[in-house]
Amino acid sequence: MLKLKGITKDYVLGDLTVHALRGVDMNFRKSEFVSILGPSGCGKTTLLNIIGGLDRYTSGDLVINGKSTKEYEDREWDSYRNHKIGFVFQTYNLIPHQTVLSNVELALTLSGVSKAERRRRAKEVLEQVGLGDQLNKKPSQMSGGQQQRVAIARALVNNPDIILADEPTGALDTDTSVQIMEILKKISKDRLIIMVTHNPDLADQYSNRIIRLVDGLVTSDSNPYTEEEYNRDFGGKKEMDQKQGHGRVSMSFKTALSLSLNNLLTKKARTFLTSFAGSIGIIGIALILALSNGIQLYIDTVQRDTLASYPISITSETMDYTELFMSMAENQEKIEDRDENKIYSNTMMARMLSAMVSEIKKNNLQEFKKYIDSGVMEEYISAVQYAYAAKMQIYSYGANKVISSAPGESQLVYPSTIINEAMSAMGGGVSEEMIAMGGGGFESWSEILEGRNGEIINPLIKDQYELVGENSRFPENYNEIVIVVSKDNQISDMALFALGIKDMDYVKEFMENLMTGNSEGIDTEVMDFTFDQLLGLKFKLVLPTELYEQNSDGIWVEKKNVDAVVEDGVDLKVVGIIRPKESTASAAISGEIGYTAALTKYAIEQCAKSEIMKYQEEHDTVDIFTGESFSTKVYNKENVNELVDALPEETLQMMMGYINQQMAQYGLPEITTKEELATMLGQMQTDDQIAELAEELLGISDSTLYKNLVKLGYCDIEQPSSINIYASSFEAKEMISDIISQYNKDAEESGKEENVIRYTDIMALMMSSFSDIVNFISYGLMAFVSVSLVVSSIMIGIITYISVLERTKEIGILRAIGASKKDIKSVFNAETMIVGFSSGVIGIAITLILTVPVNFIMYALTDISNIATLPVAGAFILIAISTVLTLIAGLFPAVIAARRDPVTSLRSE
Repeated sequence: MLKLKGITKDYVLGDLTVHALRGVDMNFRKSEFVSILGPSGCGKTTLLNIIGGLDRYTSGDLVINGKSTKEYEDREWDSYRNHKIGFVFQTYNLIPHQTVLSNVELALTLSGVSKAERRRRAKEVLEQVGLGDQLNKKPSQMSGGQQQRVAIARALVNNPDIILADEPTGALDTDTSVQIMEILKKISKDRLIIMVTHNPDLADQYSNRIIRLVDGLVTSDSNPYTEEEYNRDFGGKKEMDQKQGHGRVSMSFKTALSLSLNNLLTKKARTFLTSFAGSIGIIGIALILALSNGIQLYIDTVQRDTLASYPISITSETMDYTELFMSMAENQEKIEDRDENKIYSNTMMARMLSAMVSEIKKNNLQEFKKYIDSGVMEEYISAVQYAYAAKMQIYSYGANKVISSAPGESQLVYPSTIINEAMSAMGGGVSEEMIAMGGGGFESWSEILEGRNGEIINPLIKDQYELVGENSRFPENYNEIVIVVSKDNQISDMALFALGIKDMDYVKEFMENLMTGNSEGIDTEVMDFTFDQLLGLKFKLVLPTELYEQNSDGIWVEKKNVDAVVEDGVDLKVVGIIRPKESTASAAISGEIGYTAALTKYAIEQCAKSEIMKYQEEHDTVDIFTGESFSTKVYNKENVNELVDALPEETLQMMMGYINQQMAQYGLPEITTKEELATMLGQMQTDDQIAELAEELLGISDSTLYKNLVKLGYCDIEQPSSINIYASSFEAKEMISDIISQYNKDAEESGKEENVIRYTDIMALMMSSFSDIVNFISYGLMAFVSVSLVVSSIMIGIITYISVLERTKEIGILRAIGASKKDIKSVFNAETMIVGFSSGVIGIAITLILTVPVNFIMYALTDISNIATLPVAGAFILIAISTVLTLIAGLFPAVIAARRDPVTSLRSE
């Protein structure tokens, strides 16, 4: 069964070699009680450790069941200790933080025995040693004799072939020693027990074989097991493979976690402080992540709302701002042979103006509209607004019936004339150009987005706005309008004029008092209205085609009775008052009075069907307003060279002289030929501007068929003047930009460069840059705080190393019952994982608590709620990072623990 052949063991201590065993030869029977006696230092315990596989012999051979162990690997020694050896130590060597039952079960756990079977067998052996009622006690709650019984039960639980007892009664009193020896005597009937002792009386009384060892040599053997007996017992056959299938032992990670958790719970205060210290880095990163996430969520909300107010806007004529910005940025020019005593000018203005002129491009919106309507962008679009130069006039009507202060007669409220009135009231110092320039500004009326599926109102509007007043509703028909108030239920005094509540004469009076310094005459009254008063307002839509009638000469002239025209106009009614929701950062309706896109289409369709429009189209060579024939020659960018050729010489020279004078001021080259003049005009002027220039310079008719049609409200529904594309999200907006880029690429590849769409989405660039800045700052702060996380992880690694020192004996115990080096690493890796996981959980918990006052403070300062919002995924990721980092930090101590010598570990205190 067990043979020792010439076993030697040497210890090298510097230059000194100590011979602990000097060629030990002995055989052991399958079942006998062997006592090894000898003085201290004679090699008894060394021999026991070599038999138990805890220590390695220097030379010789240990034969187990006929198999040499010379070529044994670590895993084979681990399996041998677990399946065939049971240790009983003088100092019991129980794991203090485990219960009696858990201590006994541990060897079975390494063997891979099921939990139920482990529990049954552990209870059984504990009952055999008289401790069946002590299962849940800790070793510290038991007497020395009871602890030694637990140690014997642990040695027996795996049903080993060999029990190795090293001074099992050395720390016990006489009575208890007798009890322990009786137990060992009983179990020696069916297995081999080898006991090392200093007590010859116990050896004589209980052993059936006594071996004496002196200076590493066997001096006597009271009952040697000879080769003849061996051959007789086994019939001359070797024991090869008899009970040799040890099987591989491996500690489950669950067991490693249990051991480590129990150990940590014995030091609760230190474990908590260690975990708290490790959580500091997590708290810092989690707070930054919470703020960054909250800010990003707020930015996303602002972006979504901003997209509504700032869509991708494409106009029929546009400028590439990239070149303009580059020309402004490149303000430094290298000058050769520069004189340091002189100041030199650069040509930034010239480059900028050249860029402005050269980068004005036309967009073919008719083709692009077809592309959009094909549905290629449908999944990314929340709304598309096609704007037309539709001409319609809206008059207040019957407002005095609702609001007593309103003017009694109808007045034009759209297009707005308020700026014209204000400027004209300033007197002769204001030019006609200034009045014309201000006429189109400060418009309170604006078109509401329509739905993509035929809805009068786009769902985006209903998402951003809420109804005010019990009787308010959103428009359901083309002729219904809404009043848009601010979040605090205010409208501007400008809107009062657009609603017909205030008379335009008030503007003149106000400006006169302002110009003369009469502050007392300036009315700053704040007006208030009930919801029903505003909901009762009515208006009249007047189409340009309704303003003319044909006289007896066949000429179309303006109607004299405008009030009658207004009276016959299309009824418009305020059906709702809406305001932006509290969560809306930037709303989609730019004005304070919203009318439907269906109204615009109605106006275009009615104008197209009108009598005067059809008359002008039928008489396409005659100006119906004058009776004169249209000029057959229409000048534009395509034939501007013909315009230059048609100019009288005197006019041509005068024009070139004026232009060259202006060019010289900006350092631009002079124009000397007609070709250069035509090129410049083609770059700088639009078709309409060239046509107007021709009318002025050549004295031809100032009207064309197209001009008359536009005057009458003509619009081609397939050719919008601008297109606004509203994306469903910021990411969708990027996808739309990519689709437009692909559209342009396809147009260029097919040779249709005139279809290329040019636009500059300045708002998207600004918002994207802001997000990048927030992310950059957040990542920078996280990197900075991560240093503390790394430092805390290193600290945990150091504390784990201290734990290795504290649990050295436990390492030896685990190795003695068959745990491998890998298992020891698993135990300490489990410990660092528990600490790291605890650090992460504590850090996240503290962060969630801290977000409450942080959100309170930030709301008080910024009126932004929930600015600190820790994402759930981020919380789990941070816990995982904490666990992984501490695991990495604990790898080195775990390796140290695994490499500890089990014999040395068992001797530690």
